[in-house]
Amino acid sequence: MDLRKLKTLIDLVSESNVSELEITEAEGKVRIVKSAPVGMHAPVTYTMAPAVPAPSVAATTPAVEVAAAPAIVAAEPAGHTVKSPMVGTFYRSSSPGAKAFVEVGDTIKEGETICIVEAMKILNEIEADKSGTVKQILVDNGQAVEYGQPLFVIE
Repeated sequence: MDLRKLKTLIDLVSESNVSELEITEAEGKVRIVKSAPVGMHAPVTYTMAPAVPAPSVAATTPAVEVAAAPAIVAAEPAGHTVKSPMVGTFYRSSSPGAKAFVEVGDTIKEGETICIVEAMKILNEIEADKSGTVKQILVDNGQAVEYGQPLFVIE
C-alpha cells in the first residue's frame, strides 16, 4: 500500500470519531485502531498483513498489537434502538437545508426512510426496522457513526 495513502487513512482516523478502520486491497490488509478515548487527539496504531498468504515465507513481519482503550458503556435507552448498519456520516435529511426525514415525536412505519448514512461517497437510505414513535435521535446531523452505533429510539 502506498505510504501517502496509509498516512492519509491514519490522519482521517485520528481526526474523526471512528475508533477502528480496516481496509483490504490486492497488496494487503490494513487495520487502523485509535488507542485513546474519543475526544482526545490520539496516536493511531496499525497492522499490515498480506491479503494472500505467501507460500514458504521464511520470516514474517510481526504484527503490532494494540492495547484496548477502556470502553465507555452507556446505558441502553428504553424502547427499540435503530442502529447504524455501516460506518459513515449520518444525515437527517436528503440535502442541506431540506426538511429532516423524521423528528422526535413523529409516527413512522416499518420500511420508511429515517436518515442517510454516507459511506465512500454513496448515500445509503436507512429505513425504520419497526413501526412506532420516534422518542430520541441519538446522533447529530453530519456526525461520523460506526457500525452498530444507536441512531434512533422508537417506541
